[in-house]
Amino acid sequence: MQRYFNPRRLAAFGVAVLAAATSIVLLARPADAAVGLHISGTNIVEANGQTLVMRGVNHPHVWFTGQTSSFANIKALGANTVRVVLGSGKRWGPSTDVGNVIALCKQNKLICVLEVHDTTGYGEEGAAASLDEAVNYWISQKSALVGQENYVVINIGNEPIGNTNAAQWTAATTAAIQKMRTNGFEHLLMVDGPNWGQDWQYVMRDNAQTILDADSQRNTVLSIHMYAVFNTATAITDYLNRFRTNGWPLVIGEFGWRFNANEVDHETILSEAQARGLGYLAWSWSGNTDPILDMATNFDPNQLTTWGQRIFNGANGIKATAKEASIYSGVTPTTPATTPPTTPPTTPPTTPPTSPPPGGRTCAATYSILGQWPGGFQGDVRVTAGGAAISGWTVTWTFGNGQTVNQAWNATVTSSGSTVTARNVGYNGSLGAGASANFGFIGAWNGTNAAPALSCTAS
Repeated sequence: MQRYFNPRRLAAFGVAVLAAATSIVLLARPADAAVGLHISGTNIVEANGQTLVMRGVNHPHVWFTGQTSSFANIKALGANTVRVVLGSGKRWGPSTDVGNVIALCKQNKLICVLEVHDTTGYGEEGAAASLDEAVNYWISQKSALVGQENYVVINIGNEPIGNTNAAQWTAATTAAIQKMRTNGFEHLLMVDGPNWGQDWQYVMRDNAQTILDADSQRNTVLSIHMYAVFNTATAITDYLNRFRTNGWPLVIGEFGWRFNANEVDHETILSEAQARGLGYLAWSWSGNTDPILDMATNFDPNQLTTWGQRIFNGANGIKATAKEASIYSGVTPTTPATTPPTTPPTTPPTTPPTSPPPGGRTCAATYSILGQWPGGFQGDVRVTAGGAAISGWTVTWTFGNGQTVNQAWNATVTSSGSTVTARNVGYNGSLGAGASANFGFIGAWNGTNAAPALSCTAS
């Protein structure tokens, strides 16, 4: 979102006919290459393997550098992440206080998503910076960023292409990622879609695999911004389904709310994000020239607006669903209670991985519930090779409470009664020693949804 840009103008654009997305799935990043926050399957995980589901808001720091108390206020309302608006100097800034911003995030136990805002609408907005110029800014701030990989995600450029020649996004984003890696950045990278972030021409969706493959570290997450283009549940779920089906990591990096009939369907965004284990970062804390998008009037946490109350205190909102990053709390994956709550859990329950003996062709598997709702849930299983490389894996478990698997991705899953067998597919069976792959599924439950014990066999 550009501070001076009204997302409602996008309501005039028609949504193009959906094209088939590529079906190639991103391979999991080798575990021994992980530095700080990184991608595992479709998830963002911390260095210790704990899944991080972003729950936070955007803070317009570059225009209100004196509002440093906002970090503590956002944290106090339950957020685990804040996306911080910075400027490269091309249009705003330059933000030379990156070290201080990171310190504020760490002091308040927030994951820090840092973004250069100057790129907003490049190609359509004449004053916008290019993604290459944004990378040059990150290089200039490298000394403040190196060593912060556990705490910082670098969002290379906000909404980096407008509606003019949106196809240029693919080459520009590929080059930006590669330039970041060539210059030694090991952080989790986030990239926004074109069309002012809303990807209504589906350039990001249809070129997602190309972008992910461009990262030599396999450590990039895609980010969609949802405003007036996403004003129906169908538009939202269809877009999210394409990414889930193809195993592409995604966050909802910005979204607004339905303050009139043509605006974004925030209720569907919130419920779908929770059900799918997707991170979201709502726009924005305060200071908008269109104050309908402010969450706190005049940056005052005691004056939450309708939007602020909804995002922090409502169903599937931040307070109900956010979990603090384990880098701050020291929490590691834990065994779930036998009887889970009937509302979506704030802490994804997991079973401890099976413990493979050292050496040999062995594997371990860890079961997690990423989201749960009455009658349904989303599960995720992480398979990790033991002390030697493996060429294939099979995971089996037996549900003890009548649960069933309805659909799955990144594995061939079959059921016989309560016993479930999941086998690798062609692209994720070969794992180096210590490397991991994830597969996911949508299941049904009724009454109790205890996590089963897993058995993993390697070949």
